[in-house]
Amino acid sequence: MAEMAVTVAGAAGTLRPCTGVSARGAAVLGQWRPLALAAPAKLRSSSSAVRVPRATSPAAVEDGSNTDTDPIPKVIIDQDSDPDATIVEVTLGDRLGDLVDTMSALKNLGLNVVKASVCLDSTGKHNKFSITKSSTGRKIDDPELLEAVRLTIINNMIQYHPESSSQLAMGATFGPEAPAEQVDVDIATHIDIFDDGPERSLLVVETADRPGLLVDLVKAISDINITVQSGEFDTEGLLAKAKFHVSYRGKTLSKALQQVLSNSLRYFLRRPTTEDASF
Repeated sequence: MAEMAVTVAGAAGTLRPCTGVSARGAAVLGQWRPLALAAPAKLRSSSSAVRVPRATSPAAVEDGSNTDTDPIPKVIIDQDSDPDATIVEVTLGDRLGDLVDTMSALKNLGLNVVKASVCLDSTGKHNKFSITKSSTGRKIDDPELLEAVRLTIINNMIQYHPESSSQLAMGATFGPEAPAEQVDVDIATHIDIFDDGPERSLLVVETADRPGLLVDLVKAISDINITVQSGEFDTEGLLAKAKFHVSYRGKTLSKALQQVLSNSLRYFLRRPTTEDASF
């Protein structure tokens, strides 16, 4: 695979106001529910192992002061906003800097960061990257690579901000401190499907996060011959929140097929199948 140089647009450390949530995003965010906590329940994943590159220097990502309350870590992978690149947004209150080492780790996955920016609002600094595959110059279309991107970012965040470990479901896998409580997957799992025009539907899934979840969701949808066209996958503390545009034979899902999809995902999410050793 030919390797291309990482190019970063925008002045490092320059902050601009965030533009806010789009009308579409606000409508869907309104569907999301607060997480429900319960006694620890062991979750297992059915995905194959993903090798996660680590960053090399803590100094590159340390920026911001400690507060009494640790902020909720957030990682958003957006396949909708840009037709030519995958957009990744990373937030940890005001504690993240330019994430140069994270960009270097993404390059080790065969990716280019073609643009980077930082904006500031009341929730903290939002680091945004536009990412393409080095081999094609196009956005990422492989769910396994998207999951590797997500785990790489979370791994590096935990490595240089260990306090985030107890706030993330992935802290039990990568971090020094697992969350004190785990999300009750039966209570936390919510699945909604809406018509989104004549050619596609919008699938909204909220559930307990775990390694490999993005890959497993796409596989579970594809297994019943439903096509995933695009979407967004958010890691928010202990929860994962997915929004997928889906279709069946180029058309929106019928009510009957919506019910089949909802039942299949609910059954799959509540009953992961393989051993923890697969990671």
